[in-house]
Amino acid sequence: MQIEIKSRNGIAITDELRAHAARRFEKIDRMVSDLARLELELMDESNPAIANHFCVDATLYVKGKTLRASDSSFDLKHAMHEVSDELARQVDKLSAKRRARRTAHKQSAKQMGMEQPGMSA
Repeated sequence: MQIEIKSRNGIAITDELRAHAARRFEKIDRMVSDLARLELELMDESNPAIANHFCVDATLYVKGKTLRASDSSFDLKHAMHEVSDELARQVDKLSAKRRARRTAHKQSAKQMGMEQPGMSA
């Protein structure tokens, strides 16, 4: 999975921040293909009245789908943690749907007596 990090409103993207993002999204990396692309956008709200001023938006492009998650927090790493958990839930749900669709297709083919050549029961 390729990770692209963008920033807005003066957040410096350091090597430590890149390493933290790579470590944080490892779980998702194992769940998706190598062709998937993740875009992280880090923002800092300049309004002092907003307590949770760090925002992280993530967009994950996988085969046929685009998954998005967003969170704001008092700490940038905490917001990144919440976004990674939300994306992991979405990827897991998408994988389960695809798996269920595949098994339902196989079962309907067996019921119709239309087994594919080379497949044995």
